[in-house]
Amino acid sequence: MRVSRQTQGRKGRGVTVISGVPLAGGELAALAAGLKKRCGSGGTVRDGVIEIQGDHRDLLVSLLTQRGWTVKRAGG
Repeated sequence: MRVSRQTQGRKGRGVTVISGVPLAGGELAALAAGLKKRCGSGGTVRDGVIEIQGDHRDLLVSLLTQRGWTVKRAGG
């Protein structure tokens, strides 16, 4: 699982992207909803990738690690 930040195609506004999540369908949507709530921001699930508005990489890496997943922080 990788956590990175993207601004491409978003008019300069960054989103935190979580890819490689080993869940599908409703479980993925439920995980995304919980993470968005903890970050206090909006977001979406698109093509199996969770996108959360803003730069929350550090918080998300710690939250996902607490759930027992191996997480890498990608990008700068």
